[in-house]
Amino acid sequence: MAQIRYVLAATKHLNFTRAATECNVTQPALTKGIKALEEELGATLFHREGRRILLSEFGRSMLPHLQHISDEADTARMIAQNFRLLEKVPIRLGVMSTIGHLRLARFLARFEATHKGLELSVSEGSVKDLTDQLNDGDLDIAIMTRSESLADTFRTYLLYSERYVVVFPPEHRLGKLNAVTLRELSGEPYVDRLACEMREMVMAACAESEVMLYARFRSEREDWVQAMVLAGIGFAFMPEYSVTLPGLIQRPLIEPAVEREICTVTVPGRRHSPATDAFLRATRGFTWPG
Repeated sequence: MAQIRYVLAATKHLNFTRAATECNVTQPALTKGIKALEEELGATLFHREGRRILLSEFGRSMLPHLQHISDEADTARMIAQNFRLLEKVPIRLGVMSTIGHLRLARFLARFEATHKGLELSVSEGSVKDLTDQLNDGDLDIAIMTRSESLADTFRTYLLYSERYVVVFPPEHRLGKLNAVTLRELSGEPYVDRLACEMREMVMAACAESEVMLYARFRSEREDWVQAMVLAGIGFAFMPEYSVTLPGLIQRPLIEPAVEREICTVTVPGRRHSPATDAFLRATRGFTWPG
């Protein structure tokens, strides 16, 4: 490749001295390399007329092929460089939007402290958003609620379980109870968490128990739901580790009790980077709540 590079530089400048300067070698080294290539090819590439050089007929016929070899080598180097850079791409983590961020942040802080130099990119989304991005290769790992359909398609690893609680504004009449049954909530003003992946199951339980809920406010955003509960609009069902707003009263939901399992999700058979493998090992060695 060095010899081909010397030939292309000499063709460009028609001068060995300037060609050697471009290739960052001495002129004797450049002329020796060109001569070695000529001997290997069995014909002269340049006519030498004192300090002046000209491409030979053979050199003109070889020039497109030598240029093609050089271009292919550049492409190969670029592919190799991009591959090395890919190894340094941040770990792409997707987190389901209803998962409480405080406890997850504690794990991420511990991981960062013990794995200096590794970078992490975190994005939020619904179950569908995250599974689509996993399938498309846009995420390395997702953290979300485990379900049978998810376990059938992806590789899952349980991190922790959490109960669903009932969240009240301060001084709510049901706040004096240690736990709240579903029937005790019938007719109470309600704040509906539209993004909840278990919403349909909770609504079905209400219908089965003939519990009447009237939603005075609906939102897909967890912060808005908690803010409206705190403002006295109504109560909400929430996972216990997702309650983050100070001042809210939370009580376990019983009869029926509802809980969810939070797990890491990856694509079976997909090769992980060393950084992603380190992250998965760290999730399994961390003391999660619950």
